[in-house]
Amino acid sequence: MPVTDAELHARFRPLFEKIAAGAVERELSRRLPVEEIAALRDAGFGAVRLPVEAGGVGASLRQLFALLVELGAADSNIPQALRTHLLFAELWSAGAADDPVLRGRLEQVAAGRLVGNAISERGGVVRNSSTTVLRRDGDRLLLEGEKFYCTGTLYADLVDVVALDQDGSRVSVLVETSAPGVERVDDWRGFGQKLTASGTTRFTAVEVDPAQVRPAPTDAHQPVRQGFLQLVQLAALAGIARRAADDAAAYVRDRRRNWPYGNADLPRDDPLVQQVVGKVDAAAFTVAAVVDAAATSLERALSEPGHGPAAELDVYRAQSTVPQLVLDATSELFEVGGASTVDVDRALDRHWRNARTLAVHNPIVYKQQVVGAFALNGTVPVLSLSPGVAG
Repeated sequence: MPVTDAELHARFRPLFEKIAAGAVERELSRRLPVEEIAALRDAGFGAVRLPVEAGGVGASLRQLFALLVELGAADSNIPQALRTHLLFAELWSAGAADDPVLRGRLEQVAAGRLVGNAISERGGVVRNSSTTVLRRDGDRLLLEGEKFYCTGTLYADLVDVVALDQDGSRVSVLVETSAPGVERVDDWRGFGQKLTASGTTRFTAVEVDPAQVRPAPTDAHQPVRQGFLQLVQLAALAGIARRAADDAAAYVRDRRRNWPYGNADLPRDDPLVQQVVGKVDAAAFTVAAVVDAAATSLERALSEPGHGPAAELDVYRAQSTVPQLVLDATSELFEVGGASTVDVDRALDRHWRNARTLAVHNPIVYKQQVVGAFALNGTVPVLSLSPGVAG
């Protein structure tokens, strides 16, 4: 039988609550959530989508994204840090039936191993340039180069690297993060999502197993790939909104001092304060519902490949609306009180900073243009990581 929402809640919510309890301390001290991600791994979160018979939890795609919203409310850094791991598990599962190498990789996922990525480079578009190369040295294949924005790789056991082989073809290479010559650097300098460890990874003469080298996949061949990646970030944004709403309500609930021109002795009884809290709470409800609807559409695309473009558009529609709702909510929450809302120890500013940082990954104007082009002309989105280049 499929795993139920109640079973997933019983398994993961206590862990989410522990993660949430330390979120402010980690933010203020910039302590990476190494222990927290390890606890998630040990609880099977990295294999949440694998079938039970394959050592996983058996969650549906909709259930996964609902869990990611809750995890995002606990700590928005963690869904983003696990984003590429969850995608790789999804893609490998899709091709594992006919591929013993992918089956072997899934066995590692089921055993609790986590996967990071090393794709982006400074100064170039992902598909059109790569200074990371796979070269032959006698009987050995060696990986050389440097990648940036390697989100989650600092927490990972394996890393999937995009490189150029000796023929100039783009390949995907899976290597151990503990292998000699792999260096992971925590040099992410963004003002938000500070704990994702989205830093640099260097490869110096890293020996590669030839069986773990394969052509780099294209989005044209995996039409839910970009939608999946974007929806993980939208789930994290929805989690931020929920935590912001809960923090605003908790702040007002405990507050005893109102403005001299307030409408009640206690802020919690002031209609204007109630309106602000209600607006933030309603935004959190709305964005979670939008993420759920997009996840349902994306899940349909897994069983109905022809629904892939429609699912991408649904994610783009969500991308066109969710970030601004969350940015507004995380800014307006400060209207519930005075100077004490900006006390550093409360770290309420982390909600806006984290939301703003997540939102820049997929600029809203581009997604709105794609949705508009489809609505007006039936233009199907170009599935690509390079400007104007399909596949």
